[in-house]
Amino acid sequence: MAELKAISEIIKEISPYYQEKGEPEAQHKLVYDSSSEMLEPIYFFILDLMNDFKLAPEKLVDNFTSAPGSGHFAELGQRATIMQQQGDQTLKTIYTILRSVLQILYDLRDFRMRLQSYDDLKDKKKEESATLALKQIWMDKVDMQKGNSSIKAMALSQAGFVTLIDAFLAAKSPEDVNNIDLNDIVKRILKPRLQEFYIWLKESEIELRKRYEIQKNYLKSQVNSMKIYSRWVKPYLRAAQQLEMKDAGRNPNLISVFNTILLELTLLGKNELSIDSLALEGKLPRDFHDEKFIKKLKRKYYSCVLVDFNFRGIPQKVGQHYILGGKSEITFKAYALNNEELEKLSREIDKSDIGEVLKLLEGTTTESLGQIQKEIDYYLEGKEMTEEEAKKEPSKDSSNPFLALIGHYERKEKKEEEAKKTPEELDKPIKSDNWIEREHLRPAVAAAAKGTIFKLFEIYKKAHGMPAFDFYQP
Repeated sequence: MAELKAISEIIKEISPYYQEKGEPEAQHKLVYDSSSEMLEPIYFFILDLMNDFKLAPEKLVDNFTSAPGSGHFAELGQRATIMQQQGDQTLKTIYTILRSVLQILYDLRDFRMRLQSYDDLKDKKKEESATLALKQIWMDKVDMQKGNSSIKAMALSQAGFVTLIDAFLAAKSPEDVNNIDLNDIVKRILKPRLQEFYIWLKESEIELRKRYEIQKNYLKSQVNSMKIYSRWVKPYLRAAQQLEMKDAGRNPNLISVFNTILLELTLLGKNELSIDSLALEGKLPRDFHDEKFIKKLKRKYYSCVLVDFNFRGIPQKVGQHYILGGKSEITFKAYALNNEELEKLSREIDKSDIGEVLKLLEGTTTESLGQIQKEIDYYLEGKEMTEEEAKKEPSKDSSNPFLALIGHYERKEKKEEEAKKTPEELDKPIKSDNWIEREHLRPAVAAAAKGTIFKLFEIYKKAHGMPAFDFYQP
């Protein structure tokens, strides 16, 4: 799986502006080194502060690594194993139900083909061909049970009965046999067989339609069970993935037999640039206040705040939980990004370990089972819709049990423009800023981002009574 790079490195790779600039707009850094100073109060104070600034913070990175010789490593390893085992057992149940669903679909398809012949009997244009088809089925499935005395066995193996199959197919009723030029022996055999066929024709249709409805109800119950199990397995799969430790490599802060833990957290907050307000304030040209000008702009710009937490601590167990004291490094970085850069940043993060796990899971379910979902919808809804009708008409329960595995319904809906783009279009390099963006919009959001991270930094220092000195880097 792909290792997630530092967010600042990803921004530098995807943004033409920061490829040239090479560094964030501004950066501030705080360092604690105290065995009694825990990370939780620091993290939640900054998180709440970002919310107060209406930055809508989003967690991008959440990694940890424990030293193999520590008790923390052993305990989390046991928890991860339990989650994996629970997820594996539930997945096995899901795949068992899935095999059952496949078999039900095959049966329903056969029933539907058979019932089509019964439906064609009511159509005068198709009545003859439908009757012939059902006679063939009766000879193969019912009459063949009589062994050597069946119509086919007698016609193919006994002399004098060569015309028996043709006569059976040609006769429209037992009474119609008298009008066919046949010898008396063939007629005496043919009349009771035709009578048996027409009795079977009536009774088999009733039985087949009954079994068809029972199978449809069974399909519905199995699909509902699969949805339930899919929702149950998701927390175990996510928990197992979240309890996986990052490979520390040659990091000197992590020694195998030490009681040590390393944590990496990254928060991203952003505010959209209000071109109209800044133009009225005189921070942008007055012409930018024009509504037509704003509509012509193809990209939106955001002042972004990136907060990196790096923690090296000594876990100490108190009751059922661990207290983490040690060295904390908090870095505030200011960026000016447009919506295309933010979207590509999100896609790059999805290519990390979490994204690849979800893609593998999605590949084993949704991609390979798309046609099965259509068949399920056909039998449960009772009619087959075209793609255009499906888009216009919402189904009663459009949730896909396979998508539920990966939390698809918890994600935010994508914009229509992005949904229409092909993977090739999404992976295209981002275009450089035009003159207006380079000279006015990017500097405006950069200035706002600088001011925001400085306020966050200063408020945190004053709230904790820290000295005026800091690690500010312009």
